[in-house]
Amino acid sequence: MSRHIDEEPTVIVERRNGSSTGVFLAGLAIGAGLALLFAPSSGAEMRRNLRRSARRAQRSAGHLARDMSERAGDAIAVARDEVETRVKDARTMLRERRQDMNDAVRSGRAAARDARSAFERRLAESKTNRPETGEAGGD
Repeated sequence: MSRHIDEEPTVIVERRNGSSTGVFLAGLAIGAGLALLFAPSSGAEMRRNLRRSARRAQRSAGHLARDMSERAGDAIAVARDEVETRVKDARTMLRERRQDMNDAVRSGRAAARDARSAFERRLAESKTNRPETGEAGGD
């Protein structure tokens, strides 16, 4: 089937678990550890390099966490705005439909009143225009 042009846009929210971040950080730590084990250096130099690598990994993790937090906040704000817009539109539509219904009821009542008045007028006219006979039954 073909899509209608006037269809409402659809918002799709993708969820990802944090396993890719954990895998990245684990790989970073393993790589740093292996590099230090195979590199020819003294114990003091190795400890210094380990501390330096740990600080870098910590900073990277902090940046990554802040970035993910900002993205999540942005996605929540966009979703909230979309929901608020749709609720507002729905309320407006309901208000308009209620007004249309009230107008239709008022019009129906006025038409019924007019029809009753016209009927009563014709009935009264038919009573006044009818020849009065003294007999109740006819032949």
